[in-house]
Amino acid sequence: MSKKSIAIITIFLALLIDQVSKIYIKTHFEIQESIHVFDWFRIHFTENNGMAWGFEFGGKAGKLFLTLFRVVAVVGIIYWLRNTIKRNAPTIVVLAIALVLSGAFGNIIDSVFYGIIFDAPAHGTATLFAENTYGELFHGRVVDMLYFPIYEGENFTFFNAIFNGADSFITIGVILLFLFNKQAFPPEKEKNTEVL
Repeated sequence: MSKKSIAIITIFLALLIDQVSKIYIKTHFEIQESIHVFDWFRIHFTENNGMAWGFEFGGKAGKLFLTLFRVVAVVGIIYWLRNTIKRNAPTIVVLAIALVLSGAFGNIIDSVFYGIIFDAPAHGTATLFAENTYGELFHGRVVDMLYFPIYEGENFTFFNAIFNGADSFITIGVILLFLFNKQAFPPEKEKNTEVL
């Protein structure tokens, strides 16, 4: 299988997993609803405007800036992936970049489109392709649901982030790029500087 095919399949499968899980959670869970799977793992539905840990800045203009920045970043990652395949980099590097790309693109889908395809009922679950949607283009909220409170004390929770499949794919891709950084970022060949 070619490296281009591996990248395309990886991106397709990662986006499918990410979007199916988000749409399922959004249409079957009420906001802040939680299912206790293990003491250290819960499915907990929450939404945010797209920044880590739900941080916000600049209101609607800040949200638009963040979404547009992500779109530009995805274009850059596509270019990076294309060049990586062209230079015949190791498959693990192609896979890592494809995971980062699919994760970034998965969260962009939420930010760009969810505001115009979902409603936001005060109680109950959201409706896909709703008549009265909650937002506008480029102002959707990102769906998060994976919660791993590995340790919960009286005043402290270790790893209190709630994230989604897209975030997971970005994290896995970045870890792989870190582990295989010499293959991902090869040094330029030294030029022959001998004087004749």
